[in-house]
Amino acid sequence: MVSQFVSVEDVPLLSHLDFKFPPGTHTIGRLDALSEGLLLLSTNKKVIDLLFKSPRPHRRTYLVRVLGTVSAETVQQLQQGVTIRVRSKGDHLTAPCEVELLPEPPSVYPHQLETNPHIAHSWLRVSLYEGKYHQIRNMMRAVNHPCRRLIRTSIEDLELGDLPPGAVRELTETDFFRLLKIGAWDL
Repeated sequence: MVSQFVSVEDVPLLSHLDFKFPPGTHTIGRLDALSEGLLLLSTNKKVIDLLFKSPRPHRRTYLVRVLGTVSAETVQQLQQGVTIRVRSKGDHLTAPCEVELLPEPPSVYPHQLETNPHIAHSWLRVSLYEGKYHQIRNMMRAVNHPCRRLIRTSIEDLELGDLPPGAVRELTETDFFRLLKIGAWDL
């Protein structure tokens, strides 16, 4: 599904979900068409600035399935930062981040893009504090392990948990701000 409510393209949209969104609802931190997982929605546009333009960066965590068997050296390289190409801005050395090689596949929903089980792949948990355009996909490409599946599992302490695809979980404003570690007073 595309993380927007309207489109000129004939694609699955948020407006197709069986949920009555309040007027003025918009996405916070979009997911590209090939990514999945936690998507925040709010009627308060100032939350975008508090999360993504704040002097204090906010942690975003992803499960990443990549092609090939990832070595400990590659994990260390990703942790220290790799050079990626940022749209029309040239090369960028990514900030240090947390990367963990998962010994077995995480418990996630099956996906139609799953690759042949006979082809080697690895699962990683990646937490980062910066968010360049397609950053994780570009990081994985830089270390020769193309991304095959990307699932955002959390932003700060707000976690996807066992919420199934297409489901909506409403939060109180107090819980929303507390879990995202932003202050309502900053609005």
